[in-house]
Amino acid sequence: MNLYYLRYFVKLAHVQHYTRAAEQLCITQPSLSHAIAQLEKELGVPLFEKTGRKTTLTRFGEEFLPCAEHTLASLDAGVASLQKAAQGAGIIRLGILRTLGVDFIPELAAGFLKENPEREIQFTFHTGVTKQLLSELDNRKYDLVFCSRPSEECHLTAVPVTKQTMVAIVPENHPLAGLERVKPQDLLPYPMIYFSESSGLRQVVDQIFTETGTRPAAACETEEDEVIAGLTAQGFGISVVPYMDLLRKLKLNILPIDSPASERRLYMIHNKLVFMSPAVQAFRQYVLETCVL
Repeated sequence: MNLYYLRYFVKLAHVQHYTRAAEQLCITQPSLSHAIAQLEKELGVPLFEKTGRKTTLTRFGEEFLPCAEHTLASLDAGVASLQKAAQGAGIIRLGILRTLGVDFIPELAAGFLKENPEREIQFTFHTGVTKQLLSELDNRKYDLVFCSRPSEECHLTAVPVTKQTMVAIVPENHPLAGLERVKPQDLLPYPMIYFSESSGLRQVVDQIFTETGTRPAAACETEEDEVIAGLTAQGFGISVVPYMDLLRKLKLNILPIDSPASERRLYMIHNKLVFMSPAVQAFRQYVLETCVL
């Protein structure tokens, strides 16, 4: 169905006069008459009838008018939305590690909005572990994710944007509690609470023990660093976690680790096979200019 014919139909239905409707549409009256005739032919019913000097809707036209108006309104709204997006407006969907949602990501998002007050931009924030975030990025649920580095063979582009210091934590009454610092080999005799395999931190912790050729026995596994900290404080085992302020509120001793691998980098990641909207491009560029390592 010809979109112009729909617009002509709606205009004539409201104006109820061929000549005036044609003038408002900036077309000739014969062109308008031809368009309406073609539309009626396609639908198989008359849409208009003469009532004195007026052109009024038939009962078929009255039935068709709200459908045509709704169709045009939906189309116009979609066009307007895409035009705004092309100008830099829209929603930026972020997938983030929970620890980055405390201050790092909120500060970046707030700073970007402050620098772009004229743009109609909104953020959505979703948390998860690295494996989950990368999978959902691949499935186009997010525009950007901030987590551990993906594997080299995938088609994702990763740029380091911040880092965390990994520390050993032990209960206050633990044999290691009196030390100021530890080496990876100091931790080997004691059962450890590990991050689960789905967490990007598991690889970071394993890397710390690479130089020892072995690693502590596993007491248990879980995904969340806050849960690990709580379990450690209650004596379920020792652990290696990113430093966070929460650790100082628990009955724990925090021990720096003498290892080059004790620094964890976090990345901003996008799928290079997926189109990036102007709003997402602008935010990514802002992050690159603000905090790339």
